[in-house]
Amino acid sequence: MFFTKRRARAALIAGAAAAALLLTSCASGNSGSDNESSDADGPSFIYITSDPIGQNEFLKSGKIGIDNVADEFDGTSKTYESKDEATRRANLEAAIAEAPEVVVMLGFQFQDIAKELAEQNPSQKFLLIDAAVEGAPDNLYQATFREQEPSYLLGVEAGMLTKANKVGSVISLDIPLLKKYSDGFAEGAKSVNPKVNAVAPQVIGGSGDPFADPARGKEQALAFAATGVDQVFAVGAASNGGIMEAAKEKGFSAYGVDANQCPMAPGFVVDGSIKSVDKVVETVVGEIMDGKSVKDATSSFGLKEEGMTIVSLTDGAADSKCTVMENADVLKKVKETRDDIVSGKIKVTDPTAE
Repeated sequence: MFFTKRRARAALIAGAAAAALLLTSCASGNSGSDNESSDADGPSFIYITSDPIGQNEFLKSGKIGIDNVADEFDGTSKTYESKDEATRRANLEAAIAEAPEVVVMLGFQFQDIAKELAEQNPSQKFLLIDAAVEGAPDNLYQATFREQEPSYLLGVEAGMLTKANKVGSVISLDIPLLKKYSDGFAEGAKSVNPKVNAVAPQVIGGSGDPFADPARGKEQALAFAATGVDQVFAVGAASNGGIMEAAKEKGFSAYGVDANQCPMAPGFVVDGSIKSVDKVVETVVGEIMDGKSVKDATSSFGLKEEGMTIVSLTDGAADSKCTVMENADVLKKVKETRDDIVSGKIKVTDPTAE
């Protein structure tokens, strides 16, 4: 368990943090919000997203985390939503000008500018989540996820449940980060079913935002299902709504990401991975406030650190509407596999490792 000394207080403020997800618009055209319930005389914290939050559960989780941090330290929090490279830089520069205790950036899109501006502002503490930069300065903390671990668990489910022995993933972009999902899913499926054919991922791509294009997500998922794949891992962020629609229309089984997406298409969504950005923000910012150095702060989050899990292993799993809950044998195998990953008995391949 991590962040245990602050968990009791975090539970008490969870409701207030969730309500803070409603964001207001700034005059600059970007979106921001303040945690007005906290002490204005206390420390301040700023959270910057890579894209508009909208229906993106990954980005919403970061918002909850920064507000929890502000409440924990009797301070204030502010969120800036970005929409492209220009607004990411503008928001980061604006945040630095306010000189908060910590500036939190979420998304691989910040890699280059995070290092650049951290080097230019050595007295400011920064936290980059979901990306890692080589040669980062001592004021740039970094936290990445082991996405392959929960993906492996979902793959175990797919391998046990498939009837066509054909599984695969629909991903937003063909990038190393998302390959951790698709490769982990394939590896897990093959671990329990040697007959499985884990086909190459279908890429959403397109000219729009592949992380927020449900129409194209549905289109690609339909094309994928037409090849005979009956277990589809939807790794499309806010594009997943379209993939779940396709699952319902064509009858294939889907798996979600970032939050419980089983209610999107009841009866057709097996399970899903959860990336607890809020806990990562709380953990690492808490460590920064406690004076930990970049070297000593937590930098990798997986099943062991509770930075990632799957819906069927959460406290509310019974009410999740995930179809895996109807398969006791699959759940038993998943729990055993989770324990083996946490203990180190099973080491899931990281496709980004050199």
